[in-house]
Amino acid sequence: MEATQYPAHWEADVVLADGGTAHVRPIRPADADRLRAFYSRLSAESIYFRYFGPRPKLSDREVAFFTNVDYVDRVALIATIGTEMVAVVRYDRVDPAEAEVAFLVEDAHQGRGVASVMLEHLAATARERGIETFIADVLPANMRMMGVLRQVGYTAQSRFADGVVRMTLDLTPTETSAEVTASREHRAEARSIARLLTPGSVAVIGASREPGGVGQTVLRNLLAADFTGPVYPVHREVRAVAGVRAYPSVKDIDGEVDLAVLAVPADSVIDVVKECAEKGVRGLVVVSSGFGETGQEGRARQDELARIARAYGLRVVGPNCLGIANTDPSVRLNATLAATVPGRGRVGFFSQSGALGTALLQRVAQRGIGISSFVSAGNRADVSGNDLLQYWEEDEATEVILLYLESLGNPRKFTRLARRISRRKPIVVVKSGGTTQGVPIGHSASALRLQDSALSSLFEQAGVIRVDDLIQLFDVGQLLACQPLPAGPRVGLVSNSDALGLLAVDACVSAELEPRPPVNLGATAGAAEFGTALAGVLADPDVDAAVVIYMPPIPGDSRSVAAELVRVSREAGKPVLATFEGQLGMPPELRTDPGALPARGSVPSYAAPEEAVRALAHVVRYAVWRKQPPGAPPELDHLDTEAARAIVETALAVDPATREPQAEGEEPAGLRTGPPERTGAGPVEIDATELLACYGLTVWPSEVVATPDEAVAAAERLGWPVVLKAADPEAAKRAGTVRLGLTSAAAVRHAYADLAGQLGADVVLAVQRMAPQPAVPTVVNVLEDPAFGPVVSFGLGEVTARLLRDRGFRLAPLTGEDAAGLVRSVRAAPLLFGEYGYPPVAVGALEELLVRVGRLANDLPEVSRLDLDPVLVGESEVLVLGARAVLRSPEGPRRDGGPRRLA
Repeated sequence: MEATQYPAHWEADVVLADGGTAHVRPIRPADADRLRAFYSRLSAESIYFRYFGPRPKLSDREVAFFTNVDYVDRVALIATIGTEMVAVVRYDRVDPAEAEVAFLVEDAHQGRGVASVMLEHLAATARERGIETFIADVLPANMRMMGVLRQVGYTAQSRFADGVVRMTLDLTPTETSAEVTASREHRAEARSIARLLTPGSVAVIGASREPGGVGQTVLRNLLAADFTGPVYPVHREVRAVAGVRAYPSVKDIDGEVDLAVLAVPADSVIDVVKECAEKGVRGLVVVSSGFGETGQEGRARQDELARIARAYGLRVVGPNCLGIANTDPSVRLNATLAATVPGRGRVGFFSQSGALGTALLQRVAQRGIGISSFVSAGNRADVSGNDLLQYWEEDEATEVILLYLESLGNPRKFTRLARRISRRKPIVVVKSGGTTQGVPIGHSASALRLQDSALSSLFEQAGVIRVDDLIQLFDVGQLLACQPLPAGPRVGLVSNSDALGLLAVDACVSAELEPRPPVNLGATAGAAEFGTALAGVLADPDVDAAVVIYMPPIPGDSRSVAAELVRVSREAGKPVLATFEGQLGMPPELRTDPGALPARGSVPSYAAPEEAVRALAHVVRYAVWRKQPPGAPPELDHLDTEAARAIVETALAVDPATREPQAEGEEPAGLRTGPPERTGAGPVEIDATELLACYGLTVWPSEVVATPDEAVAAAERLGWPVVLKAADPEAAKRAGTVRLGLTSAAAVRHAYADLAGQLGADVVLAVQRMAPQPAVPTVVNVLEDPAFGPVVSFGLGEVTARLLRDRGFRLAPLTGEDAAGLVRSVRAAPLLFGEYGYPPVAVGALEELLVRVGRLANDLPEVSRLDLDPVLVGESEVLVLGARAVLRSPEGPRRDGGPRRLA
């Protein structure tokens, strides 16, 4: 049986518990020799636990049986590192919904989390094949296997009989199993990055004697930073580089090598990666260019680099990157092309751009902001911003995270991680243009075509502080690194310039902050005056933060003023920002210790009051978000998910070409048991009335008509008064395609003739009972984005709101807080709350509708698009007047769904 008979998503690269990597895939007949070699390396105890007795070797018949499976009733997954098989897990169906499970892990790789991650993948494949329960017979002494089965998070039961423990696992995903998976993913990915950033030794491969060469530059920077471990130059011809003994290959190095920096031509990288794997190197930084940034051929080379490195258990930073740095005094790592790396601080900094990385580090250093660690991912073939988020969440030395992103490799995972991490550590992201290396920010290639405002909405949902440029990135970063979060938007102002004080007031108003009248001290004010005024402002209970403007026309005793500002701010517990003589960043005068890098209590300085206020406004919004409860998708009544799935399956069982259903009982080719194989065929458009009913939502009844007589008859059945409107969703968006308040047959006939004349004689119209008035028309949509997953959007249905694209977005599923934020995120939201002459409407009912729609979108990945248009929000209820859904069979699981895998 060929490998193409199993779905492509059954293969995955995974991160193990110790930070190494492995490749998981179904077993194939060609793996016979690999299985024999694997079995030969097993201990007698491992074999005994698996087969309940001695079995020195596998017979040819057993090997053939184990490697030939049907990928339906019998499935086996293997884990490989390099070319060797290190583990196998399998199930054999014994009943339509039950299968026996067993696994074997090579002794040398036990304890690395191989079994748990493989069990996750096997459970996912089993559920796809209709299996609901795993059973396993385990010897009582095999505590390791019982631990794996119990700790996976599924509902487990066990009983002892006939000398074995029979364990039963319910494979239905639970909140506990999801938490276990996320926790294991977090620890594994954090450790994989820790291995890169805390190496005990570094080899620089391609370090030549050529002055200014890439390899020699990295080598000299490592030496200049006084890296705490040995550094090994590698060059095939020279004996020493920069005064350090060189080796012809990494395999010739006497000691262990934890990290290798590759500065060799692109076409040599793959061979060097294999040499590193043989040496036992644990991580790679590829500064070489000539990969994805050069076009299709380079992209193929880059994909091969990632595949080979992961297959051999290595994480890769790059290619085409600046490198990595760690300022920890116990490490002192500068494996970058940048000679200037900021000193020790509390900011973790990720830059996707290699070329821009040097300039960014210089700006950080100029501002006096210290960093904990820095990673430039370049083309991001493997290590991404998501990996660094996992690491920095656990890193006690990192309190603020700055990200310069050109793309989001796995946006849904980014949002999930950021939403959790932002509760403890602020994340600041600068937007950027497109790139060939992933999903460009603001330019998703899916049908959603996420606008810039849409991406901002999704960041807002996750608590991410999104800024417009690099200046703002550092403006906000330095404030977060040194000052506490504000309790609210009320800003006190202390200034020695009337004009600058008024500019600060205007800036506060524009940023939706609440300025207090400025305290103007005059041009000659000194340290005592500034200290007294600032202390008074900060003591005011109606002040949450203070901005100090010190711009004396004549140079004065600035050091004394600065020391007083620092002293008062440290005692207040409220954030203080300054425009201090136009200095930018963290000048020594404004640091708690002038001779050291800025610590908590240092006062950040900005070139102008407007920049200080702008940074403060970002932090105020973040502080408000952080105060809100994290929330969880609420429990909902009147749900029938199984009925909804049945509706979807029935619709997708129709042949897209003929729209004829398959014969009753017919199974897709290659399957004998379980649900139909989803091939990506479609799309299929349906009326969503029945689907919404499964989620407790009712669509206001309507009937499609083709003649005036049919229209009158429909009106009689539905009840007067009625509405006559275009039935085609696109035609319905045009102005003037609805006739309201029809109370008689004559009125219906006249309206029909009028619309037929406007839209054409073959127009298809719909009759609907008139909805209660007054009400505000709104529009709710769901789109299944390939990168972000299900996204719920909301806006008002008025023509002007549509034209201005005044819409909000949130990732599904929605919490109650998400739904409330979504409603209030659109600029026209005041119309829902009784402003501008509109009566207040049932916003609570609207929010519940959004939560239910989000639940539907999250449960049913087959719903490619769902349009509720219009949704009338009245004074006491919400009415859905129209609902259409587009269904499509997904080609695989969502990018952040299912078992753990590297994107």
